[in-house]
Amino acid sequence: MRKLLIVMLTMIAFLFIGCNAKVYDVHNSPISNNGNHKITETEIETSIINAGASLGWVIKKLKDGEMQGTLNLRHHLAVVSIKYNQEKYSIVFVNSNNLDYKPGADSIHSNYNGWIQNLDRAIQVKLNTLTL
Repeated sequence: MRKLLIVMLTMIAFLFIGCNAKVYDVHNSPISNNGNHKITETEIETSIINAGASLGWVIKKLKDGEMQGTLNLRHHLAVVSIKYNQEKYSIVFVNSNNLDYKPGADSIHSNYNGWIQNLDRAIQVKLNTLTL
């Protein structure tokens, strides 16, 4: 009976350890411009804000070339910095709450990475519609 309890506790511990992953950041993702239309910074800002809003992110401009994205989901909070210019953008982790962020290990709950990947894809879709 004791061995069964130890095995079960070990399995539960592995489940909790498996929920964390290395923090996913987006670095220098290219912004495509076709020859007919040079995307403006205002269009980039609008695309990022609208992409984020479609997923529940609140995106606010901090200064030219930099925005902050905040996602409040249930009891979880994720904050990212979004830096951009006419050629590229980056999405970088800033802060979180209730996502088991471990700075030394640079790890966080794996759901965070999915949220960032979804945000990145949504931004790409919005930007790509500008070049059509």
